[in-house]
Amino acid sequence: MKFTDGFWLMREGTRASYATEVRDLHTGDGRITAYASVAPVRTRGDTLNAPLVTVECFSPAEGVIGIRTVHHAGKAHRGPDFALDTTGGGHASVHRDDTGAELVSGPLTLRIDTAGRFALRFLDADGRLLTEAGRKGTAFVTTPDGAHHMAAQLALGVGEHIYGLGERFTPFVRNGQTVDIWQADGGTSSEQAYKNIPFHLSSRGYGVFVNHPGKVSYEIGSESVGQVQFSVEDQELEYYVVAGPTPKDVLTRYTALTGRPALPPAWSFGLWLTTSFTTSYDEATVTSFTDGMAERGIPLSVFHFDCFWMREYQWTDLAWDPETFPDPAGMLGRLRDRGLRVSMWINPYIAQKSPLFAEAMALGHLVRRPGGDIWQWDLWQPGMALVDFTSPEARTWYQGKLKTLLDQGVDCFKTDFGERIPTDVVWHDGSDPERMHNYYTHLYNAAVFELLEKERGPGEAVLFARSATAGGQQFPVHWGGDCWASFGAMAESLRGGLSLSLSGFGFWSHDIGGFEGTPDPDVFKRWLAFGLLSSHSRLHGSDSYRVPWEFGEEAVDVARQFTELKHRLMPYLYGTAVEARDTGVPVMRPMVLEFPGDPACRTLDRQYMLGPDLLVAPVFTADGTVEVYVPEGEWTHLLTGETVRGPGWREESYGFDGLPLYLRPGAVLPLGAETGRPDGDWLDGLTLLVGAAPAAGAAPVTVVVPGARGERAAAFTVAWSPDAVTAHADGTDRPFRLREAASAAASAAGSGAGSVAREGGAGVGVVRLER
Repeated sequence: MKFTDGFWLMREGTRASYATEVRDLHTGDGRITAYASVAPVRTRGDTLNAPLVTVECFSPAEGVIGIRTVHHAGKAHRGPDFALDTTGGGHASVHRDDTGAELVSGPLTLRIDTAGRFALRFLDADGRLLTEAGRKGTAFVTTPDGAHHMAAQLALGVGEHIYGLGERFTPFVRNGQTVDIWQADGGTSSEQAYKNIPFHLSSRGYGVFVNHPGKVSYEIGSESVGQVQFSVEDQELEYYVVAGPTPKDVLTRYTALTGRPALPPAWSFGLWLTTSFTTSYDEATVTSFTDGMAERGIPLSVFHFDCFWMREYQWTDLAWDPETFPDPAGMLGRLRDRGLRVSMWINPYIAQKSPLFAEAMALGHLVRRPGGDIWQWDLWQPGMALVDFTSPEARTWYQGKLKTLLDQGVDCFKTDFGERIPTDVVWHDGSDPERMHNYYTHLYNAAVFELLEKERGPGEAVLFARSATAGGQQFPVHWGGDCWASFGAMAESLRGGLSLSLSGFGFWSHDIGGFEGTPDPDVFKRWLAFGLLSSHSRLHGSDSYRVPWEFGEEAVDVARQFTELKHRLMPYLYGTAVEARDTGVPVMRPMVLEFPGDPACRTLDRQYMLGPDLLVAPVFTADGTVEVYVPEGEWTHLLTGETVRGPGWREESYGFDGLPLYLRPGAVLPLGAETGRPDGDWLDGLTLLVGAAPAAGAAPVTVVVPGARGERAAAFTVAWSPDAVTAHADGTDRPFRLREAASAAASAAGSGAGSVAREGGAGVGVVRLER
């Protein structure tokens, strides 16, 4: 929210009070509390009729420093609040001297000086200034409508870039943007977002999390061009500065605080196919789709039923339409016999025509207006109401309805919507409606995920969720929402996913081919390669089907080869997923996350790293031309075996069966032998592919295999020289022996994208192992 009129003036009727000088400073118990006047105090009379700003400084976790600024402390606090893990607190130390005080937490230091103008200065482990809340950095502001805002400004350094704030489809670098953290169902072509996260990450090696679940308004170099300003309409503002020094370190600390993602089941990484949204479908349609995929050799893992599995005008009644699906249990069994998992569309809204409406109203499970009436409107579904997940009884009731579907054979749910949450209502637990607007989706997704974990067991729960707030990364997977079927929308979807990944989310997907409209076959084929080189892959549309043969036989071939390629990559992808669970570092990574020291990577938003070792640059043109930046070193194309040397930009051209897909120099890529499914025992027929590397060296590689009794890991050490590549197993519970070792200069040993062409080609070493 902008408060000023240019640099010198305030907007008419707006009054700002800035923390100006420290009048008192208390230290103790690892905390600093400063009391700052909002004007210079020259005489005792200046202390009268003048406010103080209380500034509390503390450390909720190692490497994290919290700042809470308060004007009037008597405002009732109604919640909700983000659930933060602060068990790692208590690591801070406070040092006081004649000129001020310092709070030190791991590699991060906060300095407050008692002489001169009030400022909060954040320093890294080497004493380098990361950022500071300076002359106007700590304030409260009143506006003409009588609203009271708490505001903070943190300085932007020269050349500093800001990222994150959720899944945003505007330019990837946030500098120059105004961003409101406010859930909205706005598609992917506007400044609105489904997933709003009050956390931003800086290219200087720190992050900032605003601990407020309601509306947070950001001005990122867009009001004061040298400042990141954030404000809330409240009497207090709490934010945390999160240390690096690398972006990965920042995300690891941030997700330790707000929650790490669960590990999705291996089967969820395969290809998902849906009925699409408003298309006409019944069991015969579903069977034609699954038969068609099998007949064409396109492996399919999950089938999803979108909204019209239920009766029209009755969403969400969580009951099959008996005319369209007269034998749902039998149908689910037949899909299970094909080896398929099943996903079902749901949302938290209940139409008045649904039998669940009267039931939920009688039980008190629906959100009410202040006068006691049920909150209703006709947008989306006629007379729809909202399940009140702040009520434990309503939560259990809703989970019970979903359990009936699980008992029938459903495996997971697409938790759609959750953004259109009113603020003129009363919640069961007395929550503040403004704070609940963004937070509602967290309760919704948590309720469904909790049920899946309980009913399906640890490691088997997965959602396909659209909306989220901070902490929502604990309930994967999230997808990008409603995009158009165009190259432009494909690019904006990628921007949103990369932005979300720098906001702490480990897994992300999107609608292959676009949602609205019917894609041109060229768009569809290019989107297939992008989608199957994403964390999760789903074919979905609005009013037209997304089965590949609707777009020509070449689309069938592209779908097959990239699905098979993803299956072969599963030993690598699953290991990257385990890393996301354990560290918070995402599967799909903006280039800046892997190469923060390369200035060219700081603005890239049309390519990404899939895990640490694969560079992916989707093609956004029909003619196959693409620009790709290759960082330093010799990179090996995974589909051709050819090598290129960076750093530098390249313009390349590809048919629909290719795209820039480069293996990092010296990386060891584990590849499975199975092309027909994403899960299984990847150690059977395992291949270790070694990218172009220095003349001699060695690298460890670990392959994690999921199983009914938990995970097991096989560790290998791979060594290479100018003449050969070798590997041996380290302490595995199964014996392996070397079957074949190709020299790094061997000729092509394969063809086709699905089988990873030219294994052992120029610049590549390969070791194939068998039991």
